[in-house]
Amino acid sequence: MAYTEAEARQELLDDLARATDRLAVALACLGAAYEQLDDQRSDQLEEQLFRPTQLAYGRAQRTHAEFADRHGVPRRTFSAASPGPESQSAGELIERAAEAIRETEDAIGQLQDSMLPVEVGDVELRARLSEVRQMLDGLPGRARELIRVLGR
Repeated sequence: MAYTEAEARQELLDDLARATDRLAVALACLGAAYEQLDDQRSDQLEEQLFRPTQLAYGRAQRTHAEFADRHGVPRRTFSAASPGPESQSAGELIERAAEAIRETEDAIGQLQDSMLPVEVGDVELRARLSEVRQMLDGLPGRARELIRVLGR
């Protein structure tokens, strides 16, 4: 069975959508953790983790929409995610967010390493994937540091 360019584009969009959904989970977890923290720690969480993750999430959504529009593929609607059980501590929520961010970084990295973005011939897509990945770079480490400080 021949693999068409349209199938390659759809596969790429599906992979990007799954990675973007993981960022929605990260945002939900960070939002829930924010509610559990004191003012000082919540400000740290917002500045160091939430805001950069939110920016990356927005960029990933735009990347998906713009690629779909350029190639006449239906756009996907992204929804808010659940942070999971309410019984989770702020530290557990931040750790879940960090894991979701790591998974997103890995997924985008695998997508970049595959020949798929090259096969579909979309330079702008490749640039946007790099931007999203750069936005996420270092966030899991910041999350670990915040969790360490919370333990005091």
